[in-house]
Amino acid sequence: MKKLVALVLALVMVLSVSAVFAEAKTEYNVDVLVWKFDDTYGSSVRQGMLKWAESIGEELGVKINLKMYDAGDDMSKQVEQCDQAIGDKPDFVIINLAEPAGGQTLVDKLGAAGIPFLFYNIPPSDETYESVVKNTGAFFVGTLPREAGDMQGEILAKLWEKDASKIDLNGDGKVQFVEFKGVANNPEAIARTQYSEETAVALGVPLEMVTDVIVADWDTTKANDAMLATWKSHPEIELVFANNDDMAIGVIAALNQSGYNTGNEGDPAITVIGVDATDAAFEAINAGRMTATVKQDGDAMGKANIRIMMNYLQTGAWGAEELGYKLNEDGCSTFIPYSPIMLEE
Repeated sequence: MKKLVALVLALVMVLSVSAVFAEAKTEYNVDVLVWKFDDTYGSSVRQGMLKWAESIGEELGVKINLKMYDAGDDMSKQVEQCDQAIGDKPDFVIINLAEPAGGQTLVDKLGAAGIPFLFYNIPPSDETYESVVKNTGAFFVGTLPREAGDMQGEILAKLWEKDASKIDLNGDGKVQFVEFKGVANNPEAIARTQYSEETAVALGVPLEMVTDVIVADWDTTKANDAMLATWKSHPEIELVFANNDDMAIGVIAALNQSGYNTGNEGDPAITVIGVDATDAAFEAINAGRMTATVKQDGDAMGKANIRIMMNYLQTGAWGAEELGYKLNEDGCSTFIPYSPIMLEE
């Protein structure tokens, strides 16, 4: 009898394994819902996903097809695109939310269609995180919101300790500054804004904010326009913290109109510190027009999206830790680390 039971169990295992191999896919179709295509950092993540889809696909012996939708910073459009994606009947959907609070509608639709998904870059709002990520068994690939702000503050403190006179241009013992924020309700923008200032002050830099926080929607042109008006009213500004490099570049363009931050020897310059380490920021730093930035690794995030997704599709588990990613305490997210970028003299 025992032999019979063992034989039956062995047969069941063989049949199960055979079924798995019979159902093994050689091609995966993945739809990507993107906040907006014309964001510089977001573009680096998209390019990373395209690159790693090809590379990881070759490694796994499968083909990974990515179809990307541009919501143009419009949540209602992203909801429509979610319906289109469901019509594609993809194997998976990767989501870069157009609005942090807008994830519930998307997950309700995808859940009803039985399509698995993960979020990246823009975290669902605190109020919706549990319902759209935790409770759905989804995953989030992002960054620790305060880390970029902390590093901005640390960069400033290092510069202050080295030579305060290069920052405190009017010699009053304080640093007059403004803060350019991405968008009002974005967790990354909120944390970068808060901790760039708090960390710098905690490390001994005497800051004095001369205006309210300026919201420029991560946008170069909006930051340029806002800085032109602000600089005219507050020529005492000595420092700009920008939540991203696109806004920092807009700020620098505004300063250039007054002969500041040109990179030319002898021309005056104020301290400008951004986030993202875009190509434009690297160029501006090397040219002496921008002080520093904090690298947000878009390629690494793109790789994590593809790697973690494929592990789920092939094993039924996210497996972030097994893939070498640090799993956060919530058990359903991982953060890609930042790093400071500045010229070393």
